[in-house]
Amino acid sequence: MTPSPGRCYYPGMDINLMVLNAGNSRLAIGVFAAGELTHVTRLTHEQKSEWGGKISEAWDKIKDVGGAAVAGACVHGVAGVLESLEHVVKETTGQRVEWVGRDLDLPIKVLTENPKQTGVDRVVNVAAAYEQIGKACVVVDAGTAITVDLCNDAGEFLGGAIAPGVALMISSLHEKTATLPLVDLVVPAHPYGRSTAEAIHQGVYHGIRGMVKELVENYATELGTWPDLITTGGDAAKLFDGWEIVHAISPDLTLYGIALAYTNHYMHHDSD
Repeated sequence: MTPSPGRCYYPGMDINLMVLNAGNSRLAIGVFAAGELTHVTRLTHEQKSEWGGKISEAWDKIKDVGGAAVAGACVHGVAGVLESLEHVVKETTGQRVEWVGRDLDLPIKVLTENPKQTGVDRVVNVAAAYEQIGKACVVVDAGTAITVDLCNDAGEFLGGAIAPGVALMISSLHEKTATLPLVDLVVPAHPYGRSTAEAIHQGVYHGIRGMVKELVENYATELGTWPDLITTGGDAAKLFDGWEIVHAISPDLTLYGIALAYTNHYMHHDSD
């Protein structure tokens, strides 16, 4: 599964929609025009002052089309982000944000112990992957945190794992030790680190990949079949590019998942 970067790959999703994905450290803004993802912008939360301009720029691409709307997903506990986004969107577009999990139904069934406490971003990622693949799959989202989540052949979200992401691992090593340096992740070129920085690269890079492989093997044993592995998130390309167990890297997977939730919600309610 390698969706075209400019093409919405879900049948029937002929929508005009601005989607917002508010993560732990970044805001992603996407525009679906007549079913195609035509525009994506990403900003860190430190760039909050730029939200209004970027949201206005995105909205301008569909504002004159009838039925254009705004949908979003927000991770739990990001202080003030949801309220701030709602205010900026209202001020710049006149629209109300329809949030997945609050205003919009989740696009797949969630079988965790407490579905309402399961991250919406995790759910829409798996839903987007399943919608394309149509069978059991695993999604790794490599962002501030790394999540490794799965669904079964019926498209039911079963759960997963949460671990620190690349930046958290590296900053923790620097801040919690006396001498370890703060480094940027570099894909190791040798079997072992020949300096302190290279040793950190080895530990973080192979630590994450080893965790992912172990988890997917555990999931496969539980499912009785080997699930396709889809990766997304800001660090996915550096961590997973060219890895034989990865079926596809899909950087905009969450945006597609939000659009899928919006489409499914209104298709379901319009048919009632």
